[in-house]
Amino acid sequence: MKALIAIFIALVIGIGAYKIYDHWEKVKERRVLDDRAARGADIDPDQLPGMPWQLVVKLRDAQRGDAAMLKRFIDSCKNFPDVKDPRLAWVELDYVVKVSATDPLEARKIFQAVKKRTSTDSPIYPRIKSLEKNYE
Repeated sequence: MKALIAIFIALVIGIGAYKIYDHWEKVKERRVLDDRAARGADIDPDQLPGMPWQLVVKLRDAQRGDAAMLKRFIDSCKNFPDVKDPRLAWVELDYVVKVSATDPLEARKIFQAVKKRTSTDSPIYPRIKSLEKNYE
């Protein structure tokens, strides 16, 4: 009987230790994600892959313009097979920020689409996490 009690106590202690360890790993992962979100401003969008060099000048012109001009650029870029994430997603997030003042529903819709197709190991994920509070 004493052996059964000892085994039961050891089992309870083992399960408790595992739960504590599991919680600690989740907290540590959350800290890493928060650190990445804080460093997200350090990313140079011009260094992200997914935008042909021929469109960079047009992109800069569209970014200097209003939200409608940036939207036209994004819509025209989706016809090119060379334009892809993560650069396209970054440009769409720029559009989300620009259009949020005039059309928050459109901003929220596009943000959700970008968030859905972006994985957590993407270089733009920290920016998504930082914008998430505004567009959820």
